[in-house]
Amino acid sequence: MESATMPHDVAIAFDHVAKRFSRTGGPAAISDLDFRVRTGEHVCVVGRTGCGKSTSVNLILGLTPASAGRVDVLGVDPYRDFKRLRGRIGCVFQSDRLLPWRTALDNVLMPLEVLHARNARTESEAADLLAKVGLAGYEHAHPHELSGGMRQRVAIARALITRPDVLIADEAFGHLDEVTAAALRADFQRIAKAQGQTVYQITHSLDEALLLADRILVFDRPGRVAGEFARAQWEAGGARQPVRETLRSLIAGGEAPSLQAVAGDRQVA
Repeated sequence: MESATMPHDVAIAFDHVAKRFSRTGGPAAISDLDFRVRTGEHVCVVGRTGCGKSTSVNLILGLTPASAGRVDVLGVDPYRDFKRLRGRIGCVFQSDRLLPWRTALDNVLMPLEVLHARNARTESEAADLLAKVGLAGYEHAHPHELSGGMRQRVAIARALITRPDVLIADEAFGHLDEVTAAALRADFQRIAKAQGQTVYQITHSLDEALLLADRILVFDRPGRVAGEFARAQWEAGGARQPVRETLRSLIAGGEAPSLQAVAGDRQVA
């Protein structure tokens, strides 16, 4: 169903969303999640375990329905209109999820095969993507012949091959060594920005969030937005450390320090 009220500059919207997995009234995975991600924006989500980060990803991907409220992705309900979003959302997870019997090139092309869109042109585009993520010359290598960082580069290329409107990164760099992770973050951000893609990224690393995000959302249990910070706030002179301390306090479930954090229509005091 097409959204009649969602602004065109909003790619992802959660409208007072709740999610319960138990039909007998068990605890909510998400109680009242309400936020927007603008088209072309890079939003990082941080928060302690059990605050609904992964559940929000599953809701965006249409893998599970909301129990209450509304989820809107690119103007449609991702659960009811799942087929309309095929090829429009790319995903990079913590594990690379490559098929071991397929070459790097064939793994990248897998989404296009599902969409019946593999051809000579898209094969060339896949090879170009592998080159952009630093894997020129490895097109015909199998996953067991690649390092963990190289496999994750293949996964990034696979997420990008359909030229999706939205990119989901769920702890995509958290398991890598810092040197490899830094290089992959830079490639990921560079390509996403160049293609104008909206990025919704889950991370446990405050450094990663402060480096990549246009805006940071802090989730708290049981699935609500406890704080919201725009890049201008931590890039202001001398503000980076106070913002970091505020983020740490909110993630720990405490109150924000004296920093006034205002982003959009939400304030953290």
